[in-house]
Amino acid sequence: MSDKKGFTTTILHSDRLLKPEFGALHQPVHNAVTWGYDDVQGLVNVFQNKTKGYAYSRQGNPTTTALEHKVTQMEQGLASVSFSTGMAAISSTILALMKAGDHIIASSYLFGNTRSIMQTYMDLGLDISFVDATDVQNIKNAYQENTKMVFVETIANPATQVADLSAIGDFCEEKKIIYVVDNTMTSPYLFRPVAVKASLVINSLTKYIGGHGNALGGSVTDTGLFNWLNFPNIAPIIREQIRPEMQGLTQIRKRGLRDGGGTLAPEAAHSISVGSETIALRLERACSNAAKLAEFLDNHPLISKVYYPGLKSHPQHELAAGLFHRYGGLMSFALVDGIDCFKFLNELKLVIKSSNLGDTRTLAIPVAHTIFFELGKERRDEMGIPDSMVRLSVGIEDFDDLLEDFSAAFAAVSN
Repeated sequence: MSDKKGFTTTILHSDRLLKPEFGALHQPVHNAVTWGYDDVQGLVNVFQNKTKGYAYSRQGNPTTTALEHKVTQMEQGLASVSFSTGMAAISSTILALMKAGDHIIASSYLFGNTRSIMQTYMDLGLDISFVDATDVQNIKNAYQENTKMVFVETIANPATQVADLSAIGDFCEEKKIIYVVDNTMTSPYLFRPVAVKASLVINSLTKYIGGHGNALGGSVTDTGLFNWLNFPNIAPIIREQIRPEMQGLTQIRKRGLRDGGGTLAPEAAHSISVGSETIALRLERACSNAAKLAEFLDNHPLISKVYYPGLKSHPQHELAAGLFHRYGGLMSFALVDGIDCFKFLNELKLVIKSSNLGDTRTLAIPVAHTIFFELGKERRDEMGIPDSMVRLSVGIEDFDDLLEDFSAAFAAVSN
């Protein structure tokens, strides 16, 4: 039998092959906050990074370690660090690796909360340029001598712009700068950023990996492609103690997770780990539903525009086709003038009005009034977010039931 297994088989048997006690098929929930040693030298060795082990659960425990192993396998990376949320993963990565005066190039289409934390770091002394990442030339034009990182998302939320991921990876490799790809909207089932030379991969585990709307979590995966010996911001103590390929992730764990405190709870880690076993099954169904729903909406007279990379009319359709296994379960649409998006949403009975995404259930939210409200109208206009935009996270319901729900809502608002 081949040692190389398929995506789902690998995830499904990940815990078991790590041999949890008593033959358990899942790593159990370890609720201990601290860990005792019979010999104090054992505790000292853990603190000094001489041996693997646990000292205090703010930096992780066996339950989170098992999930990190599973995420690393999904992303085909070197190693991962887990966090309490996806935002904790993002903020901790920047906090751990950047210094005042460093320059970051970021996509101008970043999700609102990510854009907000970037602004906070700008206030603290980081130099950040926001550019249209759908064209690598904009990244090149923004490059400076002090550029240390490029940060992009695979598919933007909510208007679904697709970054020029492969070309950006080539440029970052050429300039020897950290390339961070937020893979949340695609997940490692639809896309692996290691294929485009990403240095670090961010995932909100809350979304498609966990998949059931019952646990918050985030992760950072090192792909093993970036040479940390060339990165000047690694702390001397880490440079001395840690082998080169693990220096970046160790600094994220120490300065980001340990010092920042965004620790993933073991109960949440266990829920996410179990939920991840069905990611391929869930995403195949969600993507199928999304593709059919996008076609339906694109041909509906009450819709002015549909934002979905799977549509041939999407500006980055060909780019997405060459990058992703499928086009994802996220889409947005704008209603024609005269149709109140609040009234339309309230007519939906099966679809849930909610701010999450990547759930098994289909969720909808009016974008301009909620998740992008704080940015203001001028910035929303720059990002292509009209007041009538509705974001959908398409779930795994029977498609005919979704179609009936949308058809009834359209009929109600058109009368």
